[in-house]
Amino acid sequence: MKVNKSVFKTLSLTNSSKFNASKIKLALLTITTLSLSACSSLGVEPWERDLLAKKEMALTSNPVDAALDDHIYFSKEASSGGKSFGGGGCGCN
Repeated sequence: MKVNKSVFKTLSLTNSSKFNASKIKLALLTITTLSLSACSSLGVEPWERDLLAKKEMALTSNPVDAALDDHIYFSKEASSGGKSFGGGGCGCN
């Protein structure tokens, strides 16, 4: 009995392509699951708010210094509109 090698090659290619397709599907499913679950715990829980309300957790330690820094920044960046404000240095917002 003579064995046809091309039949075995075709069968092995079909099995490997099915295996690769299942690996790709598994990878896509894993990536989708991980990306959706990454956003599941956003926000601050009620028992964490007391820590964030402390004075040392503020973004700026002194509001007067922050206002002065903003004024200097706006003065230097007047021609480009400053920090998130429209318009230029001409005063026409």
